[in-house]
Amino acid sequence: MTDVFTTHALRITTGSGESVHDLTAECDAFLREAADGRDGLLNVFVPHATAGIAIIETGAGSDDDLLAALHDLLPADDRWNHRHGSPGHGRDHVLPALVPPHATLPVIGGRLELGTWQSVVLVDTNRDNPHRSVRLSFLG
Repeated sequence: MTDVFTTHALRITTGSGESVHDLTAECDAFLREAADGRDGLLNVFVPHATAGIAIIETGAGSDDDLLAALHDLLPADDRWNHRHGSPGHGRDHVLPALVPPHATLPVIGGRLELGTWQSVVLVDTNRDNPHRSVRLSFLG
């Protein structure tokens, strides 16, 4: 099975604020070893109830725009029934319904098949948990 499925866990520090962390370089590095030139699928999964994975453009303001849009959709106020943690923390538990905790992406010839401006990112609005795990799995 090791020729077909390979997995690796990343440890990411997101800090004490809302963040969009680019994982594309880590995905590319993982695939150089795991895919070894083969076609297949890369699954990116964050095993946390308050974070998600997105495919967006980064570096041109889109990451800040995403956080602003999430703040508009999910305000950090006292409307949430889930109330432990920082004020408004209940919104962080709703985030994965909008930004899912996973993405499955095509790998062609051992390389991630993204569009010109696309990046794989970890979206984390939870200021209470600065450390995240991200599981990369290649099937091919």
